[in-house]
Amino acid sequence: MTQSTKATTQNTQTNTQRDKASPPEATTRPTPTGAQPGETDKPSAETDAPTTETGRPNAEAGAPTAEAGISIAEAARRTGVSVHTLRYYERAGLVVTTVDRTAGGRRRYHQLDLDWIKICTRLRATGMPIRTIREYAELVTAGRGNEKERLNLLESHRAEVLAKLADLQDNLELIDHKIDVYRGRLEAGTADHLWAPTPNK
Repeated sequence: MTQSTKATTQNTQTNTQRDKASPPEATTRPTPTGAQPGETDKPSAETDAPTTETGRPNAEAGAPTAEAGISIAEAARRTGVSVHTLRYYERAGLVVTTVDRTAGGRRRYHQLDLDWIKICTRLRATGMPIRTIREYAELVTAGRGNEKERLNLLESHRAEVLAKLADLQDNLELIDHKIDVYRGRLEAGTADHLWAPTPNK
């Protein structure tokens, strides 16, 4: 073997060893136009979520899983009503969405559910009958096109609330009058002259 052949053989062996020792080049994804290096294709946090009857973004947009919600006990704590009341609202048809359930059948409440429950609670606190709340919930569930009926229902209830407030104000004035009488008599030392029922003899 000539010296030239030996040199060629040695060079070939050296290159082969270098290739085996070198790590393969890492594959990289091309950076999108206008993006900074290192940015990923994350979905935007801002979505065109539909708004609820409360005017807030619909938290259910994007179809989250039932496990993303909260338990009925936590929902009761956040809304200020009992677990029994939450179950009753659902049975009575006062909710506008079907409450999610886990694979084991446990209820999972989302923000939309909580917002609506608070509306129902306030309407009930102002004396709206269950049947009227159910009617309102049915109108909301039906969707667009019945806004006039919803307005009429709420305006009618508002008138009833105002009438009750007027009655309460009249009653409050009577209570204030009696308080003033007792304070005045006590300060004057004539409280024993106040009227008292006389036992029948």
